[in-house]
Amino acid sequence: MGFFTKDIKTLNDLFVHTLQDIYYAEQQIAKNLPDMIEKATDQTLKNGFETHLSETKDQITRLEKVFQMHGVEAKGVDCPAIDGILKEASDVAGDVDDKQVLDAALIAAAQAVEHYEITRYGTLIAWAKKLGRDDCASVLQQNLDEEKATDQKLNKLALSDVNQKAA
Repeated sequence: MGFFTKDIKTLNDLFVHTLQDIYYAEQQIAKNLPDMIEKATDQTLKNGFETHLSETKDQITRLEKVFQMHGVEAKGVDCPAIDGILKEASDVAGDVDDKQVLDAALIAAAQAVEHYEITRYGTLIAWAKKLGRDDCASVLQQNLDEEKATDQKLNKLALSDVNQKAA
């Protein structure tokens, strides 16, 4: 089911589809983070990626809870957006020889992922509330809060240390 197809007729259909989208995205992120951990040379960045991998696994569990609460099967749908962001991150990381520049590139790639997740969770929360599902919105808010915190940590690390070393 594509994002703008006749299969989506109601806000509830759109909510479920987008929930499936972010579920797929989180699973792909969990698969890709170990590679980013391995490539990172800055120890703070490496530790941050390890923490985020653990958080991502928790976020997947929370999404499964939202599916259950909403009475639908937990399943993902292909998300070309996250696939593209992750492919670009892999391509860029493969092209960088200088390890300090590589760390800066990894942060930029991770922030692109975070920003995608932030938009999805914000939208899902708004729709859940509109659908009268404050219970689902509350669980999704936990994921959004973690994504925003991760983005802030990445930004702080980039500005305070990694970008300077890369320059």
